[in-house]
Amino acid sequence: MDNLDEQKLFSNSRLIPAIIQDQSTGEVLMLAYMNQQSLRRTIETKETWFYSRSRKELWNKGATSGNKQIVQQIQYDCDADSLLIKVEPLGPACHTGEQTCFHNTLYQEKESSYSIIHDITAIIKNRKMESSDDSYTSYLFREGMDKILKKVGEETSEVIIGAKNLDNKETIWEISDLTYHVLVLMELMGITVTDIKEELTRRHLSKAGK
Repeated sequence: MDNLDEQKLFSNSRLIPAIIQDQSTGEVLMLAYMNQQSLRRTIETKETWFYSRSRKELWNKGATSGNKQIVQQIQYDCDADSLLIKVEPLGPACHTGEQTCFHNTLYQEKESSYSIIHDITAIIKNRKMESSDDSYTSYLFREGMDKILKKVGEETSEVIIGAKNLDNKETIWEISDLTYHVLVLMELMGITVTDIKEELTRRHLSKAGK
């Protein structure tokens, strides 16, 4: 950690809040507190370490449960008084077994859709592992590659027809169908959403000259 960054972060406080976010989904997992020592240890081990205000000691997330968090990026805010740490979680963040500590809703205008691709992917993976007779997704996996590729082709054609008709509602519907079947194909081939994100990132950085 750069000395200048360290001076900024801990100039007014011995403890600063650290927001932990899933690198892949963007979901906020938890909030805890760090001091200089826990931040240094986090950077050194590439695992999250925090300071317990009640026990007055450092603690390593997942040391007991195994639900560790592998650090991918650490950022701090404009006032240098809080941290945003992006991680690869190796299990649920919450001691209750929930994926995130923020699983209680106080107010909601409408359902959030930012993690929907990952949510659908999780369901598809489950249907592949635990086949169900009344599940269309399980049916596709039982039929195999040829059937899935046929559906991808059919849905691609439907997207083209919807777009040619200048029908936004139909096109949105068909793109959604195509997306679902592509996700099924990806699961069959062992390709993850993260793989696609990383490839798009490489292309973007390459074109940007970075």
